[in-house]
Formats: sequence, C-alpha cells, structure tokens
Amino acid sequence: MLQVLDDCDRAQKQLKTSDDIEQVKEGVTLVFNKLRAVLQARGLKAMETIGQDFNPDLHEAITEIPAPSDALKGKVVDEVEKGYYLSDKIIRHAKVVVGK
Repeated sequence: MLQVLDDCDRAQKQLKTSDDIEQVKEGVTLVFNKLRAVLQARGLKAMETIGQDFNPDLHEAITEIPAPSDALKGKVVDEVEKGYYLSDKIIRHAKVVVGK
C-alpha cells in the first residue's frame, strides 16, 4: 500500500503544477489502477451484480423500480455501491436497485 501512497503523493504534486488536464487524468487513472491491482493481489474481489437475481445474502436493496422488461423482474438493475469479497468472505454487501 505504501507504493500506492507514494504514487498519490506524486500525483498530488503534479496536480499543483500541471495545466495539462489529459496528463493529470492519465496519472490519476494509473494510480487508481495500481490501487485496484494491489487490493486484488491481497484477495479483494468486487461482486458482479447487474442482471443477477436479487439475493439478500449478497445484496442490500436500496429501492425497487418498475423493471424495464419482464426478464429483469426480481433482478438487480442498478448498483449504487459495489459489494466486495475478501478471500471469498463478504466484507461489504452491494447496495442495489431491484426491478419489480
């Protein structure tokens, strides 16, 4: 994690001195990708929710909306907040919108 923190510090310095927005976006994206890679290497995995059957063991339903199609009734149609596993254990339930 310290490598990612170092990258964040460098990116913060670059934000103060650069007027090239594309260069800044590219740098920030690289830091985000590195953070995700470090977390994944330590067992973090995001839940796949969109289009899945609603499962109260995995998902927290924030609201229900009319399903855009009959095939999406009882399924997750939107994700408000990602859910995560750490070494196959749920560490955060996904907050989702369910079709009714």
